[in-house]
Parts: sequence; structure tokens; C-alpha cells
Amino acid sequence: MFEVLVFVYENYWRGDACPEAPLLERKLSAVGFAADEIADAMRWLDGLQRAAMGTDPALIARTPGTLTNLPPTVLPTLDSMRIYSVAEQDRLGADCLGFICFLEDAGVLPAAMREIVLDRAMATGDNPVCLDDLKIIILMVYWSFGEEPDALVLDELCDDASERIAH
Repeated sequence: MFEVLVFVYENYWRGDACPEAPLLERKLSAVGFAADEIADAMRWLDGLQRAAMGTDPALIARTPGTLTNLPPTVLPTLDSMRIYSVAEQDRLGADCLGFICFLEDAGVLPAAMREIVLDRAMATGDNPVCLDDLKIIILMVYWSFGEEPDALVLDELCDDASERIAH
């Protein structure tokens, strides 16, 4: 399924540029993806689209002051903490949860996007989700909002850590 998602990300830069599901399925089939991979990816993309449509864009915005018109109960505070369920911990593992925390601490993964990432990670059949697959999920969440990650974040999401040389 993740190969299909990477193909969609690379060929349709934003979620709104992606063709409707029947046409996309035909294109993916014509490229040579297996029917079961296409079906899994289409279900996953449908869930992503529903999650993105149900999210207030103000919660995704990273500019200061954009959240001031929301009720105080919706606003995350600096001292708030996300507690991961046992199922999330089992599915994601320490590497993935650490990477999510890294992105949050860097200020590039707002809480609303984090929740969609978690939802979509839990929607995969993989147990546990590997870090490379989580990075694809994060890219697809950015994609669904029509946002391009910061260049350094994009580099971190697309970098192959296995080829790094330790000093």
C-alpha cells in the first residue's frame, strides 16, 4: 500500500489535485499496481480525506494569533500532554513515537495534524508501523492539507538514515 501512496504523493502534489477515486484507481492499475494494494490505498486515502475535511484549518495554521477565536477548551496549552493508548504504543513503537515527539517539539506538527497521523497509522494493517512508513503517513497528511513541509522537515522525512555516517 505504501508504494501506491508514494506514487500518489509524487504525481499529485496536493490532495485537491488528485483525480476522483475511480479515475485514480484506473491510473494506478494502468501503472501496474496490484488490485489489492490499490484497494487498500484507496480505503486509506478515503479515511485521510474524511479526517482532513473534518479538521478546522485554523488548528493546522502555524502562524501566531490564528487560534485566538477558538474556545479555550479546544486550544492546546504549552503544558498539555498527549497520552498514547496501549494500542497506539504497540502499533507505533518507540521509534515512531519519538519521531512524532521530535516533530512536535520542532513546531512543525500541530496537535490536529498529529491526531490525523495517529489515526492513519492505526488504520494501516502493519503491526508495528516502521519509521519509514510513518514518514510516508506524515507526508500524506501534509499533502491532504495542500501544505508543503518546511525544507528541513521534508529532508528529514525523505532522508535514508541507514546511509548516514556517524562521526
